[in-house]
Amino acid sequence: MGSPEEHLPEAMATFRKFMEGLDRKAPTTVLCHSDADGVAAGAIMYRALERLGFERLAILVTGKGENAYTPKTKRLVAETTPTTLFVLDLGCKEEPVVSGVPTLFVDHHRPLGVPPEGVLISSYTWEPIPNSSLLVWWLCGEVADVEDMDWVAAIGTLSDLGDKAPFDIVPAAKKKYKAKWLKEATTLVNAARRSSSGDAETALWAILKASHPREIVEGATEEARRLWEYRAEAKAAFAEAKRASPKFSGQVALVRIKSPCYVHPLVAQIWRTRLPKYIVIVANEGYIPGYVAFSVRTSADVNVLDFLGGIQVDVAEGYMGYGHDQASSGVIPVASWNELLRRLGFGEEFFVKEG
Repeated sequence: MGSPEEHLPEAMATFRKFMEGLDRKAPTTVLCHSDADGVAAGAIMYRALERLGFERLAILVTGKGENAYTPKTKRLVAETTPTTLFVLDLGCKEEPVVSGVPTLFVDHHRPLGVPPEGVLISSYTWEPIPNSSLLVWWLCGEVADVEDMDWVAAIGTLSDLGDKAPFDIVPAAKKKYKAKWLKEATTLVNAARRSSSGDAETALWAILKASHPREIVEGATEEARRLWEYRAEAKAAFAEAKRASPKFSGQVALVRIKSPCYVHPLVAQIWRTRLPKYIVIVANEGYIPGYVAFSVRTSADVNVLDFLGGIQVDVAEGYMGYGHDQASSGVIPVASWNELLRRLGFGEEFFVKEG
């Protein structure tokens, strides 16, 4: 534990050491998470590297139901033939994203290890914990001029930590850019991931093409205008999903929905406050064919990462159990999901039909 002020000098030294001697003419890839914090982190890192003179930059955002370690993501990253890789807001574990490639992980989730060629800068043990885009903005400010990306870091912070985030970036950005534009832009950036397309790349380029959050809100670019379409779709899907009610087994409250949109985390957040003594699991049976995507939230004194980690289920090419102490998620095959439900004490009447 310790404050960000205590940990930042060491984090910045680690970042500077990683950056030293990198070949700015060689292929360099940034991989970021698809939520607003991850996309903001990716935009800041990409712009910093660009300003430092890196000539062969590629940036990728995780797709629908993907993370840094799913086969499709690993293949897409490998196809960019990176000599250096930056992985942002996507966790970290012993498995490399691309074997043999020096990789810097910047993250605020619980780390599960570090690969042989990896360097991890994590704020998971800091108090309070800064989100990934804020951490990236601080780090990049050590080596490049990214002061004008403050509003991007603020969007990521608002998305992950909310309006009362314990960091100066939020009130400072509100004063400079106006709260209205920041909040609306945050909602729009998140709408891309929540749409049925999962098209977070559009959100990334809406940010990179803007110099002020107002430009995103007012639809100054094609990408920004598309975000409004995604927002309308996600809003309608959320309104429908909110109507589902929970079923119970022990300390678990299960809510079943069926939507192609990424709205299960929003529904889980609602039931987390309504059922503060339970571990809430919202299962989306319509997000990806053949899989169940789920979000886990709790307000109880339970670590959901440990809770999920204690349930042995073969997730095949899916995943589960990443994230925060009281907020996690997963995307696993239907058969694996049904086995998970069985182990949680739910009867077959709650199982998802295969095929």
